[in-house]
Amino acid sequence: MKVTTKGQVTIPARIRDFLAIAPHSDVDFRIAGGAVLLIKHDAPQGARGRFSALRGVLKGTRTTKQWMRETRGD
Repeated sequence: MKVTTKGQVTIPARIRDFLAIAPHSDVDFRIAGGAVLLIKHDAPQGARGRFSALRGVLKGTRTTKQWMRETRGD
């Protein structure tokens, strides 16, 4: 495995599968006894994705048609 000029490496698919690491997963590296450990951080219960976290924030203020008219300048 080679390190890129930006200091990046590719985590092999078998390790990503074993740890259930998906894109945007939080991981950490630790040094223990001369070895480097890759540790996956599990999302806390109730954690939501970046888009689902915004669901409902504008509820009741305007209709979709009103938002579209205002943002498009119609």
